[in-house]
Amino acid sequence: MDGRGLVRSVKAFGSVRGLRTVRVAWRRLRADAALPPRGAERARVPGPVEGAEALPGGGIVRFARSSLRVCVSAGGTVFWGWDGAGPEPSYALAGAAPEADPRAVLEPDTDGGWRVVSERVTVAVSRHGAVEIRTPGGVMLRRDLPPRWWEPVGGGPARWAQRAEVPADARFFGLGGRAAGPRLRNGSYRLWNTDPKGRFGPEDDPLYITMPVQFVVSDAGTHLAFHDNTWDGRVTLAEGEEGAGSGHDRPGTSEVRMEGGPLRCWVVVGTPARVLHNWAALTGAPALPPAWALGPQHARWGFGGAAEVRRVVAGYRERGLPLSAVHLDIDHYDGHRVFTVDRERFPDLPGLAAELREQGVRLVSIVDPAVAAEPGNVLYVEGRAAGAFVRDARGGEVRGMVWPGECAFPDFTDPAVREWWGGLYEERLRQGFSGVWHDMNEPVSFAPFGDPTLPRSARHSLEGRGGDHREAHNAYGLLMARAGYEGLRRLRPEERPFLFTRAGWAGMQRYGGTWSGDVATGWPGLRASLALVLGLGLCGVPYSGPDVGGFDGSPSPELFLRWYQLGAWLPLFRTHAALGAGRREPWEFGPEVLEHARVALAERERLQPYFVTLSRLARMTGAPYVRPLWWGTPEDRALRECDDAFLLGDALLVAPVLHRGADRRAVRLPRGRWYDTATGEAYEGPGQVLLDAPLGRVPVLARAGAVLPVRGEDGGLALEVWAPAAGRTGGGLVVRDTGDGWEPAEIERYQSRLVDGRVVVERVTEEGPAEAGLPVRVRGGVRAGG
Repeated sequence: MDGRGLVRSVKAFGSVRGLRTVRVAWRRLRADAALPPRGAERARVPGPVEGAEALPGGGIVRFARSSLRVCVSAGGTVFWGWDGAGPEPSYALAGAAPEADPRAVLEPDTDGGWRVVSERVTVAVSRHGAVEIRTPGGVMLRRDLPPRWWEPVGGGPARWAQRAEVPADARFFGLGGRAAGPRLRNGSYRLWNTDPKGRFGPEDDPLYITMPVQFVVSDAGTHLAFHDNTWDGRVTLAEGEEGAGSGHDRPGTSEVRMEGGPLRCWVVVGTPARVLHNWAALTGAPALPPAWALGPQHARWGFGGAAEVRRVVAGYRERGLPLSAVHLDIDHYDGHRVFTVDRERFPDLPGLAAELREQGVRLVSIVDPAVAAEPGNVLYVEGRAAGAFVRDARGGEVRGMVWPGECAFPDFTDPAVREWWGGLYEERLRQGFSGVWHDMNEPVSFAPFGDPTLPRSARHSLEGRGGDHREAHNAYGLLMARAGYEGLRRLRPEERPFLFTRAGWAGMQRYGGTWSGDVATGWPGLRASLALVLGLGLCGVPYSGPDVGGFDGSPSPELFLRWYQLGAWLPLFRTHAALGAGRREPWEFGPEVLEHARVALAERERLQPYFVTLSRLARMTGAPYVRPLWWGTPEDRALRECDDAFLLGDALLVAPVLHRGADRRAVRLPRGRWYDTATGEAYEGPGQVLLDAPLGRVPVLARAGAVLPVRGEDGGLALEVWAPAAGRTGGGLVVRDTGDGWEPAEIERYQSRLVDGRVVVERVTEEGPAEAGLPVRVRGGVRAGG
């Protein structure tokens, strides 16, 4: 036992609860010890090919000791699975697997192998079981070598390893939320959703959201590889090296190791935009946040009561600062018990919510999965009677220590439990809340030693199949999000639910977004905030953002302001802090910071129609709001190395300040002309420029020809157009705000061009160009045309 861990637990919870934490942790260790040991293992590889059977879109290739199923969908997405593994069941898929491409045929290949040729991709299977993904022109994108299994002689789940090779110039991204990203350097990355125990920085891994989703960019093309398996695993990446002179290239490598579960993989190829469009088609369109959730939001662990909430909201209003939502943390609960209210601190929560709603401010509630295991807790009694909680191998209820004390955990892998839990959100709606954020749902059980989660031997329904926590753990947060989202839809069908979650897995975008979690206050934490948003976007989760200012500690005025300026350009713009970590209201950092924060807020509000458009496009196409600089030009190797700036949609390039004391910064530009939005000066890319970054702003550049929807001076919708370069055209998309319901939205297309030295902006219709029909402001030193 770790004595220091015991001391920490006693200090944190008091002597009685601290000792209970130790007791629960010991029970977890004993439960895990009951798992049968792996014992002796037998290694296995596929062996030589023996034959094949053609099926729609591909077929089955049989080897001496295994079989491989290959299928190419009509959209060009590739599936392959070993040992009879099919696409379903899967928590990642939004529905049934895509239909096979009837034109793709399994046919003999050279050297005894087989291949499937389709319009967008070729899949080649070697005679020993290597799977190679090629472009239509025959260029290799990815080569998965024959896998290896280790099967316990006495029976049990087989662990496996799959090694892949990619081009020498390829760069890796993805794997969920990684603080050291967005480009993933050489190293090993664990696939096990984990609470880093209070704070994290770029050196910490894993974090709350891990996904076996690799986004790979090379000269040959872009592809996404997804190993559909929720078990504990590890991905080891090594970038390649191009040979000098007559030397040979060393390919990049990726090795995936899983402790059990199926060996199956999806591969999506194409441009970055096409890859994420097909990924969204496979795993589900991102949930569409209500328009108010695209505005500035404020949270704090430790508001103390309704009076402090009113004081903070009044502070925003008195200073003329916009505010869309206030988030209440666990301290508003009665004894930290979920779905309760501390009546002394919040005597009339529905009245408070209605009062704030009149001022345009919504209330958002935290929801944890842990249920206080107390006889007097009505929720616990109800859940226990329904058999809703996770149990151990002997049928006993699994307990853990969380904020309310000793707790039980709903089994969200059971459809009946999800329905029961979703119905509980009626209480949150009655209290006046407009949205929820899920926390502690990795899930967390405080432990002074070992893994702070449930026993691996804990039993789960897994949709009736049955299994243990080794398979259910990574899907737990995803399925809690599903329970909450579906419950809110049933309870209030006329409104789009607003939900974001700390933990999740592939497909979580169907139910909402996420945030950084407990990012450490400091300049490294600021940089990690951007890495998380970019990496999650490439895994199909477009709506996210950090705790502005960091979760723990007190940021300096400069650090807070630079974090605030970054947050103002990210989808989820929320300040938040831990109990005792200081305030995060902009006026708490002095008059200079307040005025600079006011500028950032004003620009966020002015661009609200652009954020609405980006949210709609994310749902329609899967494209994230925040994109790496190489998004439109993945062949630009210099941009692949750039991880300190980003594109916001197609039109804007944002270069946040991530270092103390910086007042200038280098910015690498994609090809084309870019305007500094502060000075109007034009720069030509590709290349690097040095731009001023005074304390009052960060460099933001606009693409020449871009047409952006903005709020005009009268508050209505207007178009901001950046002059196209001579001989070139530009354009943009606009999706108008149709409210927070399910009303369909129409994409409006606009084009810009130079005519006799004047910028002409027209709406593109089926009948041809038409007048824009909206106020137009031209920037970039050129006059507007008719």
